[in-house]
Amino acid sequence: MNTLALGPSWLDPDYLIQTFGLIGVLVIVFAESGLLIGFFLPGDSLLFTTGLLVTTGKLDSPLWLVCTLVVAAAIIGDQVGYLFGRKVGPALFSRPDSKLFKQENVEKAHEFFEKHGPKSLILARFVPIVRTFTPIIAGVSRMNYRSFITFNVIGGVLWGAGVTLLGASLGKIDFVHKHIELILVAIVLISVVPIVIEYLRARSQSKKKRNDEGTGHDAPGTPNPPAERGRHAKR
Repeated sequence: MNTLALGPSWLDPDYLIQTFGLIGVLVIVFAESGLLIGFFLPGDSLLFTTGLLVTTGKLDSPLWLVCTLVVAAAIIGDQVGYLFGRKVGPALFSRPDSKLFKQENVEKAHEFFEKHGPKSLILARFVPIVRTFTPIIAGVSRMNYRSFITFNVIGGVLWGAGVTLLGASLGKIDFVHKHIELILVAIVLISVVPIVIEYLRARSQSKKKRNDEGTGHDAPGTPNPPAERGRHAKR
């Protein structure tokens, strides 16, 4: 099966699976779920391709086992991210930018967590970049551990097993199998939509805030205090 690499060849899902097998898939899912360096990895398209390869027999592992291991890797990854966030704490927000770390990614995840609360652990699973930093932010915020575990497990099952099963189900359709590269592109684009929406919304709010501040400081037609006018008139 030939797929379209959306970037370097080593980020192509088919290449990764064919080269590293199921172990490679689990490592990537674990890293993207809670390690800072995992935010750029192709989680959604990787799981979809994994399910498709299981269905077509190119990945020699039972589907139930693949789903179970993927879910476990996703849950453990978030767990590590949460513990890392609790240990690092506020220092994460003052960490300087580097090639693999951008402060804006942390801020986006923090805003996402503040907006959606505990359920963000489920929603973030389906949003690239945000899913990597959200469990860390949950740890920084010292979210109740029992609540974290609950939402972590739910999110891990829905994302890990859900996307893999979707790939396995659609992989049986000839059109999907013949146009897998287009399907992967569509998955990536759909997964990026929430980020674009949040970016445009934040930009709009920021612009509105600047306009409001400008209007407040430079409001035309504001009269001078009567006392001041009186003193100037006497002079």
